[in-house]
Amino acid sequence: MLHLTDVQLKALSAEQTQSFPFHIASIQSLHAAPLRFSSPVTFFIGENGSGKSTLLEALALAARSINVGSENLERDQSLEQVEKLARQLKLGWTKRTQRGFFLRSEDFFGYAKRMQRIREEAEAELRAIDSDTSLSVQSRLLARQPHANTAHAIKRRYGAGGLDGVSHGESFFTLFQSRFVANGLYLLDEPEAPLSPRRQLALLMLIKRMASEEGAQFIIATHSPILMAYPAATIYSFDGGQITALRYEEIDHVQFTKDFLNNPALFLRHI
Repeated sequence: MLHLTDVQLKALSAEQTQSFPFHIASIQSLHAAPLRFSSPVTFFIGENGSGKSTLLEALALAARSINVGSENLERDQSLEQVEKLARQLKLGWTKRTQRGFFLRSEDFFGYAKRMQRIREEAEAELRAIDSDTSLSVQSRLLARQPHANTAHAIKRRYGAGGLDGVSHGESFFTLFQSRFVANGLYLLDEPEAPLSPRRQLALLMLIKRMASEEGAQFIIATHSPILMAYPAATIYSFDGGQITALRYEEIDHVQFTKDFLNNPALFLRHI
């Protein structure tokens, strides 16, 4: 299902076009024509600095996505400049959804620590309540309930050991398994970063099930040729100052990876 159908940049002043992030050519191109989302899975690809992650961040802010990170989006100081872009975006919806989340791979550690801290605080409150002899049985039960619910919800979602209890790649994949829900909009920035090739393929299978059976929509910024191979995905390249739709076979990054794997010695001869 398509929740978000298109995004367009509102008119900018001459002064705005000279500053970040409006000076990025691919971002400016959104003023001439909207970027349309025509399939449940869309990939943003391109070299570092091409604008793909910047647009993804701005979409998350404009859509008021839940942030899987150490801070809520509105309090994340790293997005202060991108928020200016978010205010200049016009989003088109079939039906706005409050489900889903925004994830930057580098923020995951902060999120795992945040969940662990919340759980530890809830468990500390439970111990304090249990040791308070001045409370009646009924009062103790009432006081315990919100903290017990919090601790139980985190344990049920992420396991007894939490996200810190397994390897980085395993905890990353556990997050996707536990947090993907029906009819969600998922904005993911380089989700492949901690995942092995096999885990990337498993993520593709999970995305396929959520998109085809559960009405979820995914917009993913990636460098992974494995993820880009998702069948029937829309692939937008941000290289060259324009946002251009490409087929998988046309992607330079894919061809470069193939060439390297077929003959690594050719690329490493000067090392």
